[in-house]
Amino acid sequence: MAEITAQLVKALRERTDMPMMKCKQALVEADGDLDKAVEILKREAGRVLDKRAENPTAEGRIFIQVKDDGSEAVMIEVQCESAPVAGGEDFLRFGDLLTSRLLEGPGAQTPDELLSQPSPDESGKTLQELYEDMVGTIREKIIVARCTRVDGPVAGYVHHDGKTGVLFQASGENATAPVIRDVAMHVAAWKPAVLDIEDVDPAAVQAERDRLAEQVQGTGKPANIIEKIVEGRLKNFYVEQAGVLVLQPFAKDDSKTVSQALAESGLKAAGFTCWVIGSS
Repeated sequence: MAEITAQLVKALRERTDMPMMKCKQALVEADGDLDKAVEILKREAGRVLDKRAENPTAEGRIFIQVKDDGSEAVMIEVQCESAPVAGGEDFLRFGDLLTSRLLEGPGAQTPDELLSQPSPDESGKTLQELYEDMVGTIREKIIVARCTRVDGPVAGYVHHDGKTGVLFQASGENATAPVIRDVAMHVAAWKPAVLDIEDVDPAAVQAERDRLAEQVQGTGKPANIIEKIVEGRLKNFYVEQAGVLVLQPFAKDDSKTVSQALAESGLKAAGFTCWVIGSS
């Protein structure tokens, strides 16, 4: 049996960032072969996930990165089991590497596709390998849950607890206008359901229109006046029940709607993505 020296254990720890005792155990199992010990430690990540497969991942963080010119942005959700892990240096660094690769690389439609790509940190490893190293070290269930990349003009916002993230897209020439990020913050606070009136379920609109019309039928007012009253009251339905973003009072200045605030910078709302940790 090969001698497991302190220098050998140190060399394995430097390669894997695993605890000293784990490194020593892997070297004993590998009979002192450093490369075999590395592979043993890699398999450890899989064993951790297998053992903790049923554990809930209610904690985590949403990561966002936006190009300086507002032309593209990405958002990634990484889930874990505990709040301390979500705020840990390794977890945060991994999230930053994921967003950097997704924004600057060829793109990815799924987390698995992204993880298969080289890490941007010049470590020579794939993101999957870094992920396995991290899971092996932290020994907690961690999931890269979803990822997206969108075209601009776009701005992003992550709430201070890291659990709510928003990408808001506008149309217009003023791609770096501060109001785009302000609207992203608005979305995080108000959680609108749809972008515009056209996105509301027509059946729900008709049902509300019929209900409002029935309320004012007995007033004796002409049909054209009743129609105007109904249409006026529908605006409250669109804002309060249907959650139409462009009609909501702008969170930063409720004397105007979101649509009006954007128009002041020559912009229109084009789309938004709002994620909350653990929600679909």
